[in-house]
Amino acid sequence: MKRLMLLAIVITGTFSACTTMKPGAIGNGGLSQLGGTWELNYISGPRIAFNGLYPAKKPVMTFDINGKKVSGNTSCNSFSGALTADDTTINFSNGFAMTKMACPGEGEATFLEMLKKVSTYSVSDSTLNFMMGDIAIMRFNKK
Repeated sequence: MKRLMLLAIVITGTFSACTTMKPGAIGNGGLSQLGGTWELNYISGPRIAFNGLYPAKKPVMTFDINGKKVSGNTSCNSFSGALTADDTTINFSNGFAMTKMACPGEGEATFLEMLKKVSTYSVSDSTLNFMMGDIAIMRFNKK
């Protein structure tokens, strides 16, 4: 009888754990809004104008929430990696797998260096802000 009771408790606990949404779970606010493709339209730091950094092509990032992956293009090279994020925080310190084409100018290096500084994000309407502390250092538009 004790075994049957213990088995019932374990099964009930397992099912309730599978159906409980935790903060950051898909469909629960911020993280679900991050999904999709975003094009960079602002980056802080460089003394070169934005259009000078990215004259031909702007960097793009695509977030696959279900697959926990991020991919994109730096304006020159393609990249992909694991997505480490919840409803408000995001981390790119693990780096990316990247193609290795030679890139003119400072656009790619600036983009990658700024991603390393990002700690949080916010999404409002069709704008994604990457922030360092409470300062927006990169801004993207939804594609």
